[in-house]
Amino acid sequence: MIAKRKTFPGGAHPPESKTLTERKGIEALPLPKEVFIPVQQHLGAPAKVVVNKGDIVKIGQVLAEASAYVSVPTHASISGKVKSVDNYPHPFGIPVMSVQIEGDGTETWDETCLKERDYRSLSSDEIRNIIRDSGLAGMGGAAFPTHVKLNPPKEKPIDTVILNGAECEPYLTADHVLMRERGKEILEGLRIFMHVLGCKQGFIGIEANKEDAAKFLKSLIKPADNIEVIVLPVKYPQGAEKQLIYAIKRRKVPAGGLPMDVGCLVQNVGTAVAAYNAVVRGIPFISRVVTVTGRSLQKPSNIQSPLGTPIRDLVDFCGGLPEGTSMILMGGPMMGMAQYNLDAPVIKGTSGLLILGKDEIGRWKMRPCIGCGRCVQGCPMNLMPNLIGMYVEYGKFEWASKMHVLDCIECGTCSYVCPSGRNLVHLVKFGKFKILQEKKKSIKAMES
Repeated sequence: MIAKRKTFPGGAHPPESKTLTERKGIEALPLPKEVFIPVQQHLGAPAKVVVNKGDIVKIGQVLAEASAYVSVPTHASISGKVKSVDNYPHPFGIPVMSVQIEGDGTETWDETCLKERDYRSLSSDEIRNIIRDSGLAGMGGAAFPTHVKLNPPKEKPIDTVILNGAECEPYLTADHVLMRERGKEILEGLRIFMHVLGCKQGFIGIEANKEDAAKFLKSLIKPADNIEVIVLPVKYPQGAEKQLIYAIKRRKVPAGGLPMDVGCLVQNVGTAVAAYNAVVRGIPFISRVVTVTGRSLQKPSNIQSPLGTPIRDLVDFCGGLPEGTSMILMGGPMMGMAQYNLDAPVIKGTSGLLILGKDEIGRWKMRPCIGCGRCVQGCPMNLMPNLIGMYVEYGKFEWASKMHVLDCIECGTCSYVCPSGRNLVHLVKFGKFKILQEKKKSIKAMES
């Protein structure tokens, strides 16, 4: 019997739109002719390039080293020749320093890779170092360096590890298919996380629309594991880490706090697979599963893609860009980022590509707030998006700060439910930017 738990307050129920790919398996993308590996694919300091134009590189070879504690290296995802090191298009909308590799078609691996290990014979520090050196960053979207999350302060011990398999973002099914096809690796990754942190309790949170994955994972769990699969109601944003912690453990992360403040660590199921590959199989983080989907797309798919592959290659694999395409999102419709260039590459946080036609994109003029309160009812962080939006709109950033705008997780629920078409997430992001900008100015003034 798989346990069921309550969910979190607030949220919304956008159309799931997962039927296009949820029953499809993982398909390997043909080896790309060239890749563009950005030095900035993670939160924190960008990596520092250590190769030069003309160098011959192998799969798994380090291209750029971590430049700080909160940073991770990047690796070659194909073997070939470094064609250039320059600024190239990036999914975040600005050119980023990247290593362009022209493939040689041989799939030659670097000698430092493919060395199998037994994680049980390794210390926590050894595993953290392996994970850091593999370039692993969270695959749920934020791309925070995994080794940092696995090294909490001693005064904040972790007693619970939660794997996020909710995948609440509409259209996306990469995590779903991963749980169906690579369940053993997911559980081994969870065991590795628990081993590193010395904690005895693990959970895998999955929404009820993925019962097949939940049952499969349940069948793989050993009695001694102390791991439980939790099936949660389908509601957006069930996969946000603070909401997942509350739903499973009934612990509330304090304002301005982190999951470790309540003894929890949350990792994506894809991150667990990547950790297993790095620690046990000696494979650095060089590829990931990406859902490429859209109602007008000829062949929606779940694709295993080398990092750095231009998104154009993935779209072509799925039948090409449909006529009348109006927008391509990296991610889903709630939190995805519109792409301006098909040459932008797949990066560590790329969970999906969503192709939208003109008839699928709503266009309306932002109108004044009517005070209906839907955004307040829907906010999973118990904030007041209506007031925050108005304060930012009129430049009252200090007031927005007092309303805890910095605690907003930018899930988009408020914008989705707003009948006045107010761009509340945009206002929140702008408000955060201005508040943090002022804080930086104040710090500089104090230091001078």
